[in-house]
Amino acid sequence: MSIAPYVRIVARGQGRARPLTMSEAHDAMTIILRGQADPEAVGALLMVLRLRGEVPEEIAGFTAALRDHVTGVLPTADLDWPSYAAGRTRGAPLFLLAARLVAQAGYSVSMHGWNSHQMPDASVREALEHAGPLVRYSPLETLCPEAFRILRLRDAFGLRSCWNTVLRMWNPSQARVSVQGVFHPSYRSLQACAAEMLGQKDLVIIKGGGGEFERNPTKDIALFGLRDGVHAQATAPALLAQPRRLHDPEMTLNIGTLWRGDLQSAQAQATVTGTAALALWGLRAEATLKECQDLAQDLWSNRNVQQKVHA
Repeated sequence: MSIAPYVRIVARGQGRARPLTMSEAHDAMTIILRGQADPEAVGALLMVLRLRGEVPEEIAGFTAALRDHVTGVLPTADLDWPSYAAGRTRGAPLFLLAARLVAQAGYSVSMHGWNSHQMPDASVREALEHAGPLVRYSPLETLCPEAFRILRLRDAFGLRSCWNTVLRMWNPSQARVSVQGVFHPSYRSLQACAAEMLGQKDLVIIKGGGGEFERNPTKDIALFGLRDGVHAQATAPALLAQPRRLHDPEMTLNIGTLWRGDLQSAQAQATVTGTAALALWGLRAEATLKECQDLAQDLWSNRNVQQKVHA
């Protein structure tokens, strides 16, 4: 089989090219995931889409194909938490502690991802032990080697592709709620529209640190996504008064010492509780953002107490 017909659709030239429909995108990605497409054609398709820009129908179609390709490998979870940020500017993965608080509240949390070009202090894999035993993390390379192979094409292109967006949309645990962090703000509406096409009911998207679902507590945070299948927007107010960068490249922070209480940092603690609050809001743990923030703060204060059981 070949994806040449789909490459022709998107690359015919000005006035003749058009985006793929959701069905066409699904068929093209199915061929790619089965290893039946020429690598040159895969590269051509992904780079044409990058140059033109991503559209919801294509993202939804690619995501649906990935979901069809990988089924039943993970138990169903309450919360899907993708982690695919790459780069050398990230700091310690404080969002792992936020996920731990959500799990402490009694919700099952399923994380999946792969991260590259990160300094040791920012490594998600190296810090996974601090996420606690209740947060399940699935490495992309074992969860779906074919998807990992497509992601690693970035090494050949020197550029990200829409596949990064697809992996954030994937939700392999079929969780009822998903959280996503994006680097480019324009992707927030794109991913919400694609999620709607896929039938996702509840989704929270923020412009997060380095593209992770991790908030800056010194800024107002715009929330995008879906609630009960309806597009929704909200604003989470700043938690700290003094504006600061989310991560200081010159400051080393060990999240294990923060969790144990051996390190005191108002910025780091507010990052953890503020991020957890946004996830809890998506889960409807409480009715309002303020109540979710209060819950997250209470979970932090009692973080060494046995976790709750969520019905």
